[in-house]
Amino acid sequence: MIDKDYITALKHRGSGDVAALINAQRDVGGVVFYNDCFANEKQPDNILLPAGYEFLKNDNPAYPVFYIGDSLTVLKKIPSGSIDFCMTSPPYWGQRCYENGGIGMEHTPEHFIANLLEVTKEIKRVLKDSGSFWFNIGDTYRNKSLQGIPWRIAIKMMDEQRWILRNDVVWNKHKGAMDSSADKLRNIHEMLFHFVKTSNYYYNADAIRQNPQTTVVRNGAVVSSSGVCGIRYRRQIELSTALSSEEKENAMRDLQHVLKKIENSEIPDFRMIIRNQQRATHSDSEKVSGRARELKEKGYYFLFYSKNGALPADVWEILPEDTQHREKHYAVYPEDLCKVPILATCPPDGIVLDPFCGSGTTNKVAYDLHRKSIGIDISEKYIDIARQRVSQLHLNLV
Repeated sequence: MIDKDYITALKHRGSGDVAALINAQRDVGGVVFYNDCFANEKQPDNILLPAGYEFLKNDNPAYPVFYIGDSLTVLKKIPSGSIDFCMTSPPYWGQRCYENGGIGMEHTPEHFIANLLEVTKEIKRVLKDSGSFWFNIGDTYRNKSLQGIPWRIAIKMMDEQRWILRNDVVWNKHKGAMDSSADKLRNIHEMLFHFVKTSNYYYNADAIRQNPQTTVVRNGAVVSSSGVCGIRYRRQIELSTALSSEEKENAMRDLQHVLKKIENSEIPDFRMIIRNQQRATHSDSEKVSGRARELKEKGYYFLFYSKNGALPADVWEILPEDTQHREKHYAVYPEDLCKVPILATCPPDGIVLDPFCGSGTTNKVAYDLHRKSIGIDISEKYIDIARQRVSQLHLNLV
């Protein structure tokens, strides 16, 4: 259902007045009709400047700004280095026929990958150096062969576009689409890649830590949250034949210092790695591991747990969205998939971008978390769904 505010925005179509369209979108939750905004060749090259970008930068409510149009075409209008965070899930190759065509209907996976790489190139350009790009993409079978599309794209992004891959998250959906195959396993996971432009990117680890742990008292003794009280480590130090007398003395002293921190609740937990007692974490090679070098030179080292809790692992068990707007959009990813990425890698005053926004899940979560956002989609129908989702949320809050 299209309400009267939506019709108000429609009246501006074809006017060639960017400022008027921006003002209209303020009233209806961020709707802008890209194709009509820039039909006039006198319009500026950057769709976010001056009016749109100023709207996003100023202290306005965090309503998303939506653009209807081909993602690559719209992205090319966005100023370089203006976006803090991007998360998207483009149409998967050969899966569905979307309104107005677009990416996903190419004849070969190679053509599909090439088209997506043009989009990721523009995403990298518009991201700030401190920005992050979270990329969800599923795979496809062709002639009984899984095409490996997610990793083929990811590797090309690293090799050809010089993206830095920080995490490859496995999204375990617990259930997949109906599958009548009798000669392969069921597919119930998708990949979510975390890319950055530079090594100096925004990351708020404390915003996503889980289950902070505390020390406990057991039999009159203070022990770590997992039950470590130092007795086993003391015995290993005393009986060690791999430590010198000086190393044993240093190890005992440092262990006592760590246990004091446990008693004072400065740290919740720790592990002690002792030469020839425990393996070095990650690698035993001093050439590639600083921990291995420390173990060789010092005879021991400590691993400390944060009192603020542990960071999430890289396997996420999140059920897919089966009911949300299912009658209109068949590839809605769950809101929970967006929360950790936005909280961890988008600053509170940052701008979120989804160039294949569909029904607006990324934009809705950004709104929930008080971030401004931009959504782009080639389908006017999906943009209308996205607008209504955010507008309804706003009505529930006022």
